[in-house]
This record gives sequence, structure tokens and C-alpha cells, in this order.
Amino acid sequence: MRRYRHSTVLLLLLLLLPGVPALAQADARARSGGSRWGANYFPNVLLTSHEGKTLRFFDDLLEDKVVVINFIYTSCPDVCPLETARLSELQAILGDRVGQDVFMYSISIDPEVDTPEVLADYARKFGAGPGWLFLTGDEDDIILLRKKLSLYRPEIQSDDSNDHNLSLIIGNQRTGRWMKRSPMENPYFLANQVGGWLHNWKTASPNRDSYANAPELRKLTTGENLFRTRCALCRARHKAHYAASRIMPRC
Repeated sequence: MRRYRHSTVLLLLLLLLPGVPALAQADARARSGGSRWGANYFPNVLLTSHEGKTLRFFDDLLEDKVVVINFIYTSCPDVCPLETARLSELQAILGDRVGQDVFMYSISIDPEVDTPEVLADYARKFGAGPGWLFLTGDEDDIILLRKKLSLYRPEIQSDDSNDHNLSLIIGNQRTGRWMKRSPMENPYFLANQVGGWLHNWKTASPNRDSYANAPELRKLTTGENLFRTRCALCRARHKAHYAASRIMPRC
């Protein structure tokens, strides 16, 4: 009994030491994200946004957030603009949630050309609002991020071109739930995954439909109503029968 009493007193003394709570808190943070996808996995490299702000990748952009991340370069003549336009549609569907409980990051793979000023012009071109950042940084750091996010393919980088993996990644760092998606995905489907699935369906999607906005239906005349409900159906059946009789061989 005395041994348990001493163990309890020792535990209380350890908790009262000034450094222990901070260590416990740091350890909890390192384990966040499903015990694997936390501070011990993601590099906390410095990036600069199109707004000119210097940000840490994990501490400022990722920790405890639901994110959409893709890699682009502004001089790309075809795929990157299309990809960015699709993300612009995603931003419009999610509305005010972007910047509040969903965050979007487009990171340049050509930092030598894509300065914050160049990225700011690109962001304006595609109507990027609050919560959607275009980022640049050190080239080696960006390659490291692409590798950690499984969006780096060395076999297409060997010719020093800017060809790159076109997939984007969506994730919830707190829960450790991550998934690769195609930027050409239906934006409504993607919005449902980002705004619903990644939040464990805890956040209701805004319903913009309203009967007040429904168009007023015109009244049909008796003849038009008869044609729509009777004649049109018969005509369709006759056409189908006629088409089948021309295709099927006769006995």
C-alpha cells in the first residue's frame, strides 16, 4: 500500500514540474493526425504566399485543418490553368467555408519564376478569395513536400521539365484522413468529399435551394396536357416499334 502511495506522490510532483506540461503538449501534437500524419511526418518548411506572408507548412497551413493541396506553375500553357479553373469552381461551391473550415493551397513547382508578385497576379486571374493561397519557396523544400504528399514522380522530372503529377490531395490533418483526387473531378463531388466526408459529416452543407426561387410554371391548355400525357407516349412507342422492326430480321 505504501508503494502505491509513493508512486502517486511521485506522479503528482512530475506533473507540477514546469517543463512537463509543455513536453506532454508537444508530444500530443507530434502524435496528432492519426498518430502518423503529424509534426513528425510533415516538414515544417517556410513558404511565402501570394500575399507576401511567410508561413510554416505544418504550423501555419496544415495543423488541425481540412485542406486541398495541388502543385502548379504559372507559365504552364494548358493543364495548370484548367486545374486552377476547376479549383475556382470548388471555391465557389464551398463559398464562405473556404478560409474557415476548408483551406486551399496551390504551391508552385517553379519558384524561380513564380515570385509572390507573379502568383498574386495569377490568383487574381482565377478569382482566388480568402482561404485559397498560392505559395512559393525554396525548390528543395517544395520537392520534399511533393514527396511527403506522394505527388512527386522522379521518372518525369529527369528531363528538367516542369511536367509533374497532376493529382491533388485532400486531407484532414487532425484525423489523419488523406486521399488523392483528380483535379478534373466533378467539382460538386469534390466539394462533397472536402466539405462533408473529411469533416465526418459534422458540418451541414448550406442549402441554397428555395421554393421562393423556383420558376413559376405556366398553365397547360387541355389539348397540350392531353398530348403530353397520352399522345407523346404513344408516338414514342410507335417510333421504338418501327425502329426495332427495321433492325430485327423477319422470319
